[in-house]
Amino acid sequence: MSLLQHPLPSVQAYVQAFSDAPLPVLRHTVRAFASLRESGENVGARHLSAVVIADPLMTMRLLTHLERHRRQSQNHDITTIERAVMMMGVEPFFTAFADLPTVEDALAAHPRALIGVLKVIARARRAADYARDFAVVRRDIDPQEITVATLLHEATEIVCWIMAPQLTLQVFERQRDNPRLRSADAQRAVFGASAAELQLALIRAWHLPELLVTLLDDSQQDNPRVRTIQLAADFARHLAHGWEDPALPDDLAALEALLHLSREPLLHRLGVPEDMRARFLPPPAAEPAAAPTA
Repeated sequence: MSLLQHPLPSVQAYVQAFSDAPLPVLRHTVRAFASLRESGENVGARHLSAVVIADPLMTMRLLTHLERHRRQSQNHDITTIERAVMMMGVEPFFTAFADLPTVEDALAAHPRALIGVLKVIARARRAADYARDFAVVRRDIDPQEITVATLLHEATEIVCWIMAPQLTLQVFERQRDNPRLRSADAQRAVFGASAAELQLALIRAWHLPELLVTLLDDSQQDNPRVRTIQLAADFARHLAHGWEDPALPDDLAALEALLHLSREPLLHRLGVPEDMRARFLPPPAAEPAAAPTA
């Protein structure tokens, strides 16, 4: 796989470069598929989907494969992983995804980039878990769609770590040297475009289902489903810095409004450690002054 060494002149140039090379997946995913295939006839769609949904890269590969091989008789999008596997069938799935390249091999010569992408993938998984729970609280029409869309929310950053490791390290180093530098500004300084500016163009080029394209459009914040995904991604990104991250109080206020939960039940649902909860609770009301005695 050819890696980008220098910035490209336009968003479309990045889309072309990132679309030309096949996406690698996690080595754990390849090994899990091999183990399931060797296990015999008891493998079902649920077993395979559990492996796919743990890997944002494999999730992208599956959904784009289905869109590219869409049957003329198919009149609806497949937007969840278990439905996607059921649509393919177990044996055709194994055939289509044999001999997958791995992230670990692609970045063997770039260990810092490998650590970087694995951290982003872990964050994407955590965000997807939060988003699924938020969707359940909101009684969303299909929490699994929210889960998949949130898992893909960091797709551009993941792909940049894999396809342009040296450039992405420059972004990381700029933010490390200046903690107040916004991610989008650091990305524009290095790539000439932010991850958000690349995201919609990339997911359209990858032929993701139209519903997922809509759910990943951060400009549609009035849509509660889009808002759920964005807040889950923001919360996971800030939490990666620890429970003392200064952005977390604003995240919690936004989640209270979205989920219609008061602060203490929300903190419990999010698993905030007991010793950190006081930081996120309003100060106790002052006791009224005693009335003066006559």
